[in-house]
Amino acid sequence: MLTPPFDQSAQDPGYIKGYPPGVRENGGQYTHAAVWIVMALAKLGSGDEAAELFHMLNPINHTRTPADVDHYKAEPYVMAGDVCANPGYAGRGGWTWYTGSAGWMYRAGIESILGLRRHGTTFEVDPCIPASWPEYEIIWRFNRTSYEITVSNPHRRCRGIADAQLDGTPVDHQAIPIVDAAATHHLRVILRDEPYPAKQL
Repeated sequence: MLTPPFDQSAQDPGYIKGYPPGVRENGGQYTHAAVWIVMALAKLGSGDEAAELFHMLNPINHTRTPADVDHYKAEPYVMAGDVCANPGYAGRGGWTWYTGSAGWMYRAGIESILGLRRHGTTFEVDPCIPASWPEYEIIWRFNRTSYEITVSNPHRRCRGIADAQLDGTPVDHQAIPIVDAAATHHLRVILRDEPYPAKQL
């Protein structure tokens, strides 16, 4: 996160200097911050870049071959709180099972990329996906209710909603009512054909 890492300096930056150079925030990959970049890219409308970084952070992609497993030295099914940049340990995962970055990664995937967000008694579907995705589906269960959500991207855009229909009736994609009943609802969302204007942070 901080490069170059703190090693020997007259000023004391605090606990960060307690980590060896290239470990955690002191010059390594601090996964919380890396996931926040995914979320920021999605907020800006950069779906291709957001998904690319999401895949880079996904632990399964660090362990695809026996050589990768030997190099990464962490589990492929949990997030690593950090990845070392120290020359002797570069690429090694650390702080697995003990990191808030797992929850942030989940939110980045579900909320920022796939665009599913709950707001009290309503929810929205406002994705920011790779332009190459033609369509995706989500089955979301809320208590006794199941929402089968299909998002179509016929014009290969990253974001921007053209139409949303719940059970065949037009609906505001940012305020879809949550009905807690033993039923299945079908939500169809279509992305727009014009480019969505990029946001500024």
